Amino acid sequence: MTCTNGEKYVGDIKGGMKPAMKITIMGMVDVRPKSFTVSLLCGPNNSEEDVAFLLTVNFQDRSIVRNAKLGGIWGPEERKIPYFPFTPGDNFKMEIVCQHQQMQVLLDGQRLCDFTHRVPQLKAVTGLRVTGDIKLTKVA
Repeated sequence: MTCTNGEKYVGDIKGGMKPAMKITIMGMVDVRPKSFTVSLLCGPNNSEEDVAFLLTVNFQDRSIVRNAKLGGIWGPEERKIPYFPFTPGDNFKMEIVCQHQQMQVLLDGQRLCDFTHRVPQLKAVTGLRVTGDIKLTKVA
């Protein structure tokens, strides 16, 4: 695990993502948050490589934006959510469940959104990075 430049967590996904795999992120939202981001990364050093799944929670406009970067180019953003579930100062448990066609995001056990895979090979997804205005208590 490495933490630099305001990053809360950077870690490897051994062997890459596979259907039925689940990533759990638990933490507390800062009292005065601007945003936080969860990224599933492709490539060996995970710096400027492709991003299989980027989820950005923005408190200013109460949005949860999803996207992917392939070949260095960002795709179309997805913004539709049923509700904005995050509250400053509150704890949360986010689960990202890898399915055959999509990533499903659960928050405190409730389905929040889905993101259809854009990467051709799930096993290329080998890194996880969490940054922003949260305090992590668990990443598994």
